[in-house]
Amino acid sequence: MSTVIDTTRVTERRPLHFDSLDDISADLDHLAASGEVRAIGNWSPGQLLKHLATTLNKSIDGFEHPLPGFVRFIFRTFLKKRFLTAPMSAGFKLPRKALAELVPAPVSFEEGLQSLRQAIHRLQTETQRAANPVLGPLSVEEWNQLHCRHCELHLSFLVPGSRP
Repeated sequence: MSTVIDTTRVTERRPLHFDSLDDISADLDHLAASGEVRAIGNWSPGQLLKHLATTLNKSIDGFEHPLPGFVRFIFRTFLKKRFLTAPMSAGFKLPRKALAELVPAPVSFEEGLQSLRQAIHRLQTETQRAANPVLGPLSVEEWNQLHCRHCELHLSFLVPGSRP
C-alpha cells in the first residue's frame, strides 16, 4: 500500500498563475515538451490531468452531486469572489460522492493530456455552462476563472523533467 502524502506540506510545487484557458494550454505544452513529468502529490500525472478534464467537462455537462442549497447559498453569498480570484489551498478532502464522480482511475500522461486538451477546446467553443455544485450558476467568464484557479492548484503538483 502506498503512503498518502499530506499535500499541504509539499514544498516543491511550481508557482503558477493562469489568467485564461490559453495560459493553461501553454503550461500543458511546456509539460509535454519537457519529456518526463513527475507528480509530487498523491495522484499520477495522467490521473491529475484526467481529473481536471473531468471538472472542465462537467462545467458544461453538469455535476451529479451538488451540495445542499443552504451550503451553496453560504458559499455563493460569502465566498464566491475568493474562489474565483484567490489561489486554492492544497489538501481539500472531497466528499465521498464527489470522489466517485471526480477522481479518475490512473491513466497515462498522454491520455490525461489529450483529455484535458479536448476539454479546454470544448470550453473555448461551447457557450453552455451548468451550475457549479458549490457556487451555483456561474457565467462563462466566472467558470473560466474558477478553472484557472483549479488548474493552478493541481498543475503545480506536476514537475517537468528533462528529455533523456
